[in-house]
Amino acid sequence: MDVFDPLRVTVVMPCWNAAAFVDEAVQSVLAQTYPDVELIVVDDGSTDDSAARVAALAGAAPGKIVLLHQDRCGPYAARNLGLARASGNFIAFLDADDTWHPAALEKMHAALVDTRADLAYCGWQNVGAAATETQPHIPPDYAALDASARFLRACPWPINGVLIRRQLLDSLHGFSERLPTAMDYDLWLRMLAAQPTVVRVPETLAFYRHYPRGAARIPRWRQTFDAVAVREDFVRRHPAQVAHLPADTVQDLVYGSLLEEAYRCHWRRDTDSSRRLFRRAARKCRWRAADAKYLLASFLPAPLFDGLIHFVDARRNSRNAPPIS
Repeated sequence: MDVFDPLRVTVVMPCWNAAAFVDEAVQSVLAQTYPDVELIVVDDGSTDDSAARVAALAGAAPGKIVLLHQDRCGPYAARNLGLARASGNFIAFLDADDTWHPAALEKMHAALVDTRADLAYCGWQNVGAAATETQPHIPPDYAALDASARFLRACPWPINGVLIRRQLLDSLHGFSERLPTAMDYDLWLRMLAAQPTVVRVPETLAFYRHYPRGAARIPRWRQTFDAVAVREDFVRRHPAQVAHLPADTVQDLVYGSLLEEAYRCHWRRDTDSSRRLFRRAARKCRWRAADAKYLLASFLPAPLFDGLIHFVDARRNSRNAPPIS
């Protein structure tokens, strides 16, 4: 689409088997106080009644909702499909299990227009049955900080925490689709290299849902490897963005999460992820002598590694058991 409505906000929502949450997500968009909002929902081959629910909501709100379909191409392909059909000059993303404060789009749009920024971002709160850190989080003012170091350390915001000018997204050609879990992070890093103007709205306006996903959940080692891969791409393609940082600092920022996540997975007894992460950390991270036993053990065959972990657990439990009276 070559001509965009100068005032409209288009919300792009990928949806796959989200029947338990999609009504709430769609109503969150319809309840926005910003007056001109278009919602494009891209159903990704759902096998539940997600698409039927969205179709019913679209029928009850004529002209507000567009429902598109694709066949299990993934959320980033869905977002790109939605972008291709978007008519708004401003773009926001909301997954089918997340929500916004009713004034989210109005407040981010006002901040973006008032400052002539390219992107506005807000605070968020993790919610849902599997959420652990549930306190509202207000991100820092990245315009006043070393954004390269901050963005390399971690993804700066959840995908529903931003409002973006369409021209910026078009210049980045939307989302890459080559990695399954980190393509929003990849977009923000590529955006950073374009040196956009960003503005913070220091209020909690986005709600990011965590819930048990069963066997369909992508393993933690895959998520961490993908995040490392997009950091590596950023540093390789945009060396000027990190030239001011010491080489050791860059290494820690790019690869430090490998060791951190390896220990988290170890204590959660996610042995497959911890083994893979320790092995990669041994090659990529700066580590201490205290880490060596975990790193070396990770090079054992998987059955031996699992057996060692169970043996250590049994020894620890026997030492901590109360004495028999």
